[in-house]
Amino acid sequence: MNLSNIQLNKSFESKKVIKVITGIHNTNIYQIAQIAKAANLAKASYLDVSANTKIVKFVKSFSSLPVCISSIDPIDIYNCMLAGADLIEVGNYDAFYNKGIYITSVQLIELIKEIKYLVGNIDLCVTIPYYLNLSEQIYLAQFLEDLGVNILQTEGVFNHNLPKNLSKLTNSLSSSLLSTYFVSDFVNIPVITSSGINSMFASTAISCGASGIGIGSAIKNNNNIIDMTNYINEVKNCMFTNNINFYQVQDYFSTYNTKKQIIEI
Repeated sequence: MNLSNIQLNKSFESKKVIKVITGIHNTNIYQIAQIAKAANLAKASYLDVSANTKIVKFVKSFSSLPVCISSIDPIDIYNCMLAGADLIEVGNYDAFYNKGIYITSVQLIELIKEIKYLVGNIDLCVTIPYYLNLSEQIYLAQFLEDLGVNILQTEGVFNHNLPKNLSKLTNSLSSSLLSTYFVSDFVNIPVITSSGINSMFASTAISCGASGIGIGSAIKNNNNIIDMTNYINEVKNCMFTNNINFYQVQDYFSTYNTKKQIIEI
């Protein structure tokens, strides 16, 4: 792994990354400022903001943290890069999902090629779609690594099709954690676990192979900068606390040789 942003590179090398998400569709300047200031005080790794050039410039005007923008629109991404974004994330496919569109691996690869052509060597993170089966996710992750993608992120969407053996874990194990567990074992670039992660599951994500986590909605539940800062610090402290949920999952995978099955597909 070698990120062009030195500050980010150090964070990912330590595998203690905390990405603070202000909200992909959040344009409330007051709330964004609160979250960004709390992230600064708690010494989070970087900020993830809406792909809006005004917001990028606003956050960069007072925050010392690297700023990431998330979008699937190449033009928005290019404009935000010109506005000062330090990291690009291709993900948050809600716009597709809301229309019943589920992008294929081939389509995503072509999109990444187009974006890389536009943005050059800026650090790039790509979210692996949750609906792909695990073997497809691993194949896509490896292909993206070969394309020069720097970071991968897993999506967390509740999966009603988990085997009965895992039913007791469905309240505590998102598809994001499942994907992290497998994908991280087959690539040599960092994996971020996001979507619904909070202080309770921070250590589970790390145990599953993540280099860091993304948190957003849990921070917004706090009413002021002090409480937000305290919550981010709580997450940092919890990241390396043993979590029994991971060992329950690991036992399940060991019993059914899931990784072996994936490799053989």
